[in-house]
Amino acid sequence: MAFLDLSNRLSGRWLLAFVTIANACSMAWFGYDQGVFSGVIISADFKKHFPETSNANTSGITTSCFSLGAFFGAICAFTIGDKLGRKKTVALGLCFNVIGAILQTVSWHLPQMIVGRIINGFGMGLTSSTCPVYQAECSSPRSRGKLVVVGSLCNTAAFCLASWMNYGLYFQGSALQWRFPLGFQLIFPVIVGIALVLIPESPRWLLLKDRPEEAIQVIARLEGPNVEITNPDVMAQFLSIQAALQEERKDRLLAKDVLRCRDKNQTLRRLLLSCGTQFMQQFSGVNALGYYLPTLLQQSVGLDEETSRLLTAVNGTIYLFAACCCLIIIDWCGRRKLMLYGSVTMGACYLIASMCLKEAESDPSRKQLLGRVTTAMFFLYYFFYGTSFAKVPWVYNSEVNSLGWRTRGAAAATATNWMGGFIVTQFTKVGVDNLHWRFYLMFAIIVWAYFPVVFCLYPETSQRTLEDMDEIFMEHRSVIVCGNRTLTQRARPVELVQAEQRRIAEEQNVMQKGAKGETVVSHVEQV
Repeated sequence: MAFLDLSNRLSGRWLLAFVTIANACSMAWFGYDQGVFSGVIISADFKKHFPETSNANTSGITTSCFSLGAFFGAICAFTIGDKLGRKKTVALGLCFNVIGAILQTVSWHLPQMIVGRIINGFGMGLTSSTCPVYQAECSSPRSRGKLVVVGSLCNTAAFCLASWMNYGLYFQGSALQWRFPLGFQLIFPVIVGIALVLIPESPRWLLLKDRPEEAIQVIARLEGPNVEITNPDVMAQFLSIQAALQEERKDRLLAKDVLRCRDKNQTLRRLLLSCGTQFMQQFSGVNALGYYLPTLLQQSVGLDEETSRLLTAVNGTIYLFAACCCLIIIDWCGRRKLMLYGSVTMGACYLIASMCLKEAESDPSRKQLLGRVTTAMFFLYYFFYGTSFAKVPWVYNSEVNSLGWRTRGAAAATATNWMGGFIVTQFTKVGVDNLHWRFYLMFAIIVWAYFPVVFCLYPETSQRTLEDMDEIFMEHRSVIVCGNRTLTQRARPVELVQAEQRRIAEEQNVMQKGAKGETVVSHVEQV
């Protein structure tokens, strides 16, 4: 039955392209779900079927239960992700996604809608935890950032599509106005399912599971068509990964010792850094605007429903443009600089928006003018967010963790993202109702607090191999990174190149002793 195994058919750019398609479409589904419900929940027919959602708390739980389900999905990925492997975890997530999407589309009662959203969210937690890691482990350092961002870019493109779909269906008054957008999401699993059939497991996961023969075959196929496993580039990557894994295993401790920071790989510190990026992403308030922007434009700014839907769609297009910009600059600027820039600019947008709303409350005659300025600040916020915290956390948490904890680290970070999304989404409408302009000022203060945190604590991961990150955390024990160019410069430091040469040489010596004179050509991966 070997002829039915399609995962061995592709190599080179085609293989990497299908890995990227699987990641991109999974993340696109995530973005579509985030964008589509903002229009669904304000649809007249939806309110007719589910009148309970007129209550702010009920509306909040109906929207945010998706994030709650995704949180538990990410926790599940934390516990079983390394056992199942990258492909099987994504496939399991797809099954839950499909069941949840169908339940939502055919809902006639609110409990069914909520259960459907929780199940859909659970699947999204599995896939969103695993796909960026899968992509990162199959990509070279020079293209890894861009390819992980491609997935996040598709997330934004689907968010934009959902926003325009919500606007287009505003003129359709029947149940089609909200059932069609919910049913449309079923197109995504078809694409992801086809891609999964055609791609192999991650080579790093195969080495983690002591399957070196399969791992080196996958590395060779990723390198290009007709590339032999004896190719110097292939062997260098294989030896570097294997040496880093062996070094990690020498220091392997029980989970309780890891949580006490007793391992030289600083696993807990790396886990907290990856969770921190996702915490910062969610508590920048993006889901407050993502799920509720049409509602906020009506309630805070005073626009009618049609105009609110139109401006939300325009905002989605601006967000997509910003994501395209991030694709270009993320490897050029590095991760640290983008997060620092995002902190300053997003906080400024929130401050101006809150001051405009405060003035509009004091002087109702200027409400229309100040409302336009507030809307412009929301648009600018999405541009600055789209070029910084929208994409960087997904790249960062797939890079910073060690091989043995990469899936668990990404899952913990994604769980943080989803729990943060649940909290922010649940309390947005209540917060706007009670705090008014102060709600946005609160986010300005939170976002500006990110600057010193990133500046002092976050090392650069751009232009490093995944194995370089082990070297960084073993050799530099201090949690404060500012002032150390090795940890903050974008270009790959010389000491990391030398460390890779040493790892390869040591692994060569081991192989030469066991291969009775066979030699391996030394090569250092250029990034």
